[in-house]
Amino acid sequence: MFGKNIGEGNGHRGIRKVLSTQPTFKVEVSFEESSKLMGVEGMNMGTYTATTKPDGSLEGVGEGVFATLDGEFVTWRGMGVGRFVEAGAVHYTGMLSYSTTSAKLIKLNAITAMFEFEVDASGKTHSKIYDTSAKAAHA
Repeated sequence: MFGKNIGEGNGHRGIRKVLSTQPTFKVEVSFEESSKLMGVEGMNMGTYTATTKPDGSLEGVGEGVFATLDGEFVTWRGMGVGRFVEAGAVHYTGMLSYSTTSAKLIKLNAITAMFEFEVDASGKTHSKIYDTSAKAAHA
């Protein structure tokens, strides 16, 4: 079990930029999603870099911001491993660390979250976020 589901989002991939091709390729990708985090609606946007590993899997490292509809912010940093799936889609799983002063979302500062992030062949994104802390996993 991943832990308690605390977030989900749907959106689209933005700009992709090749940063290098040697010794493996490295790509920078941006995305935006309409999201809900701990029951709070907002917009999540981020940028990550993806590099290939010797077996063809991907390593992604990124950061971004979740902005609530009433103007509060949560920043995040993440790292994950991805793989190419059917028709050019990509699927990542990884971990997130959050930072915020928002009273509604302050609990995020003390958790490690796991994410699943998918981008389909047309550029549509879908993400799910889980609280992996010991309390959430046993709740």
